[in-house]
Amino acid sequence: MDSIVVLMMCPMNSYLEQELDKRFKLFRYWTQPNQTEFLAHHADSIRAVVGNSGAGASADLIDALPKLEIVSSFSVGLDKIDLARCKEKGVRVTNTPDVLTDDVADLAIGLMLAVLRRICQCDKYVRSGAWKLGDFRLTTKGELGETYVSFLSSCSFSGKRIGIIGLGRIGLAIAERAEAFDCPISYYGRSKKADTNYTYYSSVVELASNSDILVVGCALTPETTHIVNREVLDALGPKGVLINIGRGPHVDEPELVSALVEGRLGGAGLDVFEKEPKVPEQLFGLENVVLLPHVASGTEETRKVMADLVLGNLEAHFSSKALLTPVV
Repeated sequence: MDSIVVLMMCPMNSYLEQELDKRFKLFRYWTQPNQTEFLAHHADSIRAVVGNSGAGASADLIDALPKLEIVSSFSVGLDKIDLARCKEKGVRVTNTPDVLTDDVADLAIGLMLAVLRRICQCDKYVRSGAWKLGDFRLTTKGELGETYVSFLSSCSFSGKRIGIIGLGRIGLAIAERAEAFDCPISYYGRSKKADTNYTYYSSVVELASNSDILVVGCALTPETTHIVNREVLDALGPKGVLINIGRGPHVDEPELVSALVEGRLGGAGLDVFEKEPKVPEQLFGLENVVLLPHVASGTEETRKVMADLVLGNLEAHFSSKALLTPVV
């Protein structure tokens, strides 16, 4: 298969990149100084595209590659791939479901604990030498310009009401973990699930009103873009916590910043942002917020399994075998 040309959209995993280079003829899209000329020159040879949650296959890219047969995504999310155009052109699409579920769910619980128990602030307190001057206070106040912000107190996690937007693979895994902390679980989805006893709410606002912690775990679609808006944040309230391990555009980011700065929201744990890697600078000074650089699935073990799944799907396709995780 070393004559088959594969286009890798961006750097995403060194093991995956090395294996693609070994098994196929690999082009690295991000290294091309003039990408338009590059595509025009190689349009008739590129048969596969490998993308991820940040760079996939737009309609323009798909149209520019008449020999394209498959898009294999190094992620679960498909919002960076024009699925309709792929179907129209007969281009196969695969992703990496299931294999990252546990790590993402683990991190969601970690964010809840970090925000509620102020773990990052406690670590900073010890490292700074402040502990020698006195015990860590459970409540603090911070100042942003002329605006005073009351930071979330150190609170227990056990028993908190957890509301989950999207009870798919990851949402269900989060729920199962939270149940071990005696947390009541409720959820919002397009429809009520028959195979669960968790409380269902037919609107996100209603879910937020009945939750201490609201977790975003649904797929990003036009319908779920800004599914967490001002109304939802106000329903969650000044003692509520938002956890986002989904996608940045799920949340209206300016409204989130305002709610946190104004004290209308108690805290947030964020692994994703609307315009990554750009993060609103107003969040940097807030002690009631934990910020991560989109690393929910970022363990060595999971990333290798994801890479092997991408490779396996490509090899299956070009060997005329059934795809391992077909989407289209």
